[in-house]
Amino acid sequence: MAASNTFLRVLVSVITIPLIIFISYTGGIPFFIFVMFISLLSYYEFISFIKNIDISANFWVGFGGVLFSLLNNRYHYLDTYSFLIFFMLILSASELFRKDGSPIANIGSVLFGVIYIGFFSSAIIGVREIFPQIGTLYERGGYIIISIFATIWICDSAAFFGGTALGKHKLFPIVSPKKSWEGAIFGFIFAIGTMLLSKIIILDFFSWGTVIAIGIIIGIFGQVGDLFESLLKRSANVKDSSNLIPGHGGIFDRFDSLLFTAPIIFLYLTYFSK
Repeated sequence: MAASNTFLRVLVSVITIPLIIFISYTGGIPFFIFVMFISLLSYYEFISFIKNIDISANFWVGFGGVLFSLLNNRYHYLDTYSFLIFFMLILSASELFRKDGSPIANIGSVLFGVIYIGFFSSAIIGVREIFPQIGTLYERGGYIIISIFATIWICDSAAFFGGTALGKHKLFPIVSPKKSWEGAIFGFIFAIGTMLLSKIIILDFFSWGTVIAIGIIIGIFGQVGDLFESLLKRSANVKDSSNLIPGHGGIFDRFDSLLFTAPIIFLYLTYFSK
């Protein structure tokens, strides 16, 4: 069974990784659709597994909120403050027509899902579109996203294999019993190393300080994002967010680190990068 699961994981990776790299490089509408696919399915999985703890969140209002936050990021219909006001009014009013669960828990869960998944997903698009569509400048956003994906994947693998080989001190045993401090340190080191290598290969337009900063962000907050999603699942008594991806769990499981790091990287590139 373990060998079969490993084969499925490798097979899915071999198929999907080149596709993700191609879409990231292309940008534009294909990348927007890709991120929309990630965020809407992640939101669906989130709303599905919190039903285990008797939360009856209004799926469709939240689904619309996540979708609109992505469209708003691209087409700029409303500023963030106005969007949150209108969304909160609609969400609160909709709860008057529902009888399931606690209104406080329902509203809080939907609002959390829209901000955590919708807004954070919008930051992924923000990072890809940080360079204007002028000649080869636009390609740089693709190189950034590809480097981020590679760094997350390598950080995750290094943390797993380093923890398996040398892990003795549990990181957060209540949240994720198999993760160790040794594995986390391995992931952190390899995240920085991957970004340094990316600087040499495709991120020559960034300073060394910028790539190191992004490596640190992924090395720390990528792993925190993974732990946080584990915390959500554990509170809902589920192992995976879904079984949508053979051998890998759900969409939320695969992109939790990206969701958590994208807003921080976007803010860093916008306000601090040189």
